[in-house]
Amino acid sequence: MDKFDQYKRLLRLGIAGVEILIETVFFSCVWLGTYNQMRLSPFENKGNLMMIGFYVLYLILFIYLYGGMKYAYFRKGQLILSQTLGTLIANVVIYFQILMVVGIFPFPTAWPILAVSAADVVMILILNQISEPVFKKLFPPRRLLLICDLEQKDNLLQKIAGRKDLYEVTRCVSASEPLYLLKQEVQKCDAMMLYGIEEQKRNMLIKYCYERSIRIYVAPEITDILLRGADTLHSFDTPFLLLRNYGLSFEQRLMKRLMDLVISGILLIVASPFMLLTALAIRMEDHGPALFKQERVTANGRKFMIYKFRSMIVDAEKNGAQFSSKHDNRITKVGKFIRATRLDELPQLFNILKGDMSIVGPRPERQQYIEEFCQETPEFIYRLKVKAGLTGYAQIYGKYNTTPLDKLKLDLMYIETYSVLMDIRLIFLTLKIMFMKESTEGVEDGQNHA
Repeated sequence: MDKFDQYKRLLRLGIAGVEILIETVFFSCVWLGTYNQMRLSPFENKGNLMMIGFYVLYLILFIYLYGGMKYAYFRKGQLILSQTLGTLIANVVIYFQILMVVGIFPFPTAWPILAVSAADVVMILILNQISEPVFKKLFPPRRLLLICDLEQKDNLLQKIAGRKDLYEVTRCVSASEPLYLLKQEVQKCDAMMLYGIEEQKRNMLIKYCYERSIRIYVAPEITDILLRGADTLHSFDTPFLLLRNYGLSFEQRLMKRLMDLVISGILLIVASPFMLLTALAIRMEDHGPALFKQERVTANGRKFMIYKFRSMIVDAEKNGAQFSSKHDNRITKVGKFIRATRLDELPQLFNILKGDMSIVGPRPERQQYIEEFCQETPEFIYRLKVKAGLTGYAQIYGKYNTTPLDKLKLDLMYIETYSVLMDIRLIFLTLKIMFMKESTEGVEDGQNHA
């Protein structure tokens, strides 16, 4: 273990605590000095502590939800985005609570809470500017031994190179090497990463590293992910894991459908002005239809017509189906904007009301692509255990150009560990990825599948 590694979580909590403390001081000033004075009978000590306590609770909840405490894990820009989103949402929630507590006559002005929000953002920028070099100094990149299938080597090295702040690959070894040689290599590094290695050899290496307290990063296989959703049985003195393998239970499907109806209905009302403006902009650019319909596949292989705002030229697929690439000249000017802001997805709210889709779930694919992916990865069909979704685990933690196998693994992680709380969390996280350009990257030019 590195000298300071055991203190990393404590340091993270300490810096996050400083941020929350400063933001709480800002809010306390405007509450005590402005909003509380608007009440006919201003709160005394207990009432003031209640409002400040609620604000602290909202800050902790939303900053944690967006990953704003993950110092030395997220890049600085992503960390700032996470903390800013968490703080702004907390400020919006507390403002609505102020409206209920103070009353709307006279209407409490929003300027004080807006000033607090601006001060919060400045403080977040300064705090991250100070904390980043501290974490870099105390927690340098780990010296990583990469053991993998050499066919995947370049792809993995490219991904790892994007996080030079966390990892430094000192050696790459073929997974086909004998076990005793792999054990010797492990002793020269701080950590080991396994990808595409046979199960028996992988298990032996995991036990070897566990015994010696060596950190391991393991790319899970499909069966590993399925086991994550298993229940533990203690019917007798031999432990067993139970895999039911039927997707979501009846109660989960019922709750999910109720959430879909309520949320999609509210979102349609809120988004209707933006949808109208988007439709007008598309029509004005090339006079083509605003909506785009295409056959997709949802739960149990059922086909349906998905609705989206058209982001490409008319007849973009007259030469056959193909994925959108990074420099795709079929995308219109309006299309580039609505793709970047996700406005092109809004008509799918009608699909959700109809029951074709859910708010959260695997992205609906076309039958042609499912058949192609299943030829290479037969387990890709497992994604159809649940209804397709507008947003989902793979959309949030992956990219548009994430490989089908990795998309499948992400979707299975969602299916096997599903809960209503997870759906709520993913809905909030969707707001974050709308500001992250890499999540909408097309496939590389010449790449024949995402």
